[in-house]
Amino acid sequence: MSEKALRLGTRRSKLAMAQSGQVADAVSQVTGRPVELVEITTYGDVSREHLAQIGGTGVFVTALRDALLRGEVDFAVHSLKDLPTTQPEDLALAATPVREDPRDAIVARDALKFTDLPRGARIGTGSPRRMAQLNAYARAHGLDIVTVPIRGNVDTRIRYVHDGELDAVVLAAAGLNRIGRIDEVTDFLSVDTVLPAPGQGALAIECAADDAHLVAALAELDDPFTRAAVTAERSLLAALEAGCSAPVGALADLLADGQIVKEMRLRGVVGTTDGTRTVQLSTTGPVPETHDQAVALGRELAARMLDQGAAGLMGERAQ
Repeated sequence: MSEKALRLGTRRSKLAMAQSGQVADAVSQVTGRPVELVEITTYGDVSREHLAQIGGTGVFVTALRDALLRGEVDFAVHSLKDLPTTQPEDLALAATPVREDPRDAIVARDALKFTDLPRGARIGTGSPRRMAQLNAYARAHGLDIVTVPIRGNVDTRIRYVHDGELDAVVLAAAGLNRIGRIDEVTDFLSVDTVLPAPGQGALAIECAADDAHLVAALAELDDPFTRAAVTAERSLLAALEAGCSAPVGALADLLADGQIVKEMRLRGVVGTTDGTRTVQLSTTGPVPETHDQAVALGRELAARMLDQGAAGLMGERAQ
């Protein structure tokens, strides 16, 4: 029985397969069982529409979760930023492994940095969050850019630059790292310039909530600091009633005095995609020791952002 392979549900994209392969190796080490990848096509993979049009929330997740609930796979790996903020009762978020680099990165022609792009530079991204912050930064610093909505996998997006259709594209550094293309980055965007999506750079490992043995085994891959941070970020997103395609950025990080971690800082931003109006605030508190404390940190900051008018900057709020 112990040698029976565990079935890991994953999207078919190169990035999903890479990160699922890394998790598969880790789970195999923890459980002593082989892990086989089961490729699943999601609505977000086949739709040609932009994510903001199809709702964003759950489009890469629903098919994986359905396969879990039907017992076709034993566990699934998601990019955590794709997960809806409400967790289904019959599924357990068993582990959030150590987070990769949460920053956004630029891949530009001629190895250009973001601030060195020529006037009128065309920058491709499928994310309203990135558009809002890039345009706000450009306005504040006298840069002249045009943000262009794009879809497609990493290869497709970088090809727009190589083919001369765009001057640059913005991608998640973590994804480029996981597929071995981090060397193509020409500039990393500081989180002081562009806050990442809530949960960006983190993975979520999910299984049936009633499989106590598997929940316990997968939990060995959990990183408590990553879980506290992404819980606070996603709590902010939920309290803003925004979906994962809304122009909301959030990042929780640890503040240390030497080697001693003292506090957690949570930063949040929401803005119109043209960059004309933004609400950006932060809060700092003790490092959350429980799920509820992390949730409270996110809710506190969201309440202050809503008081500053954040709701009016998000377009349609998620249902």
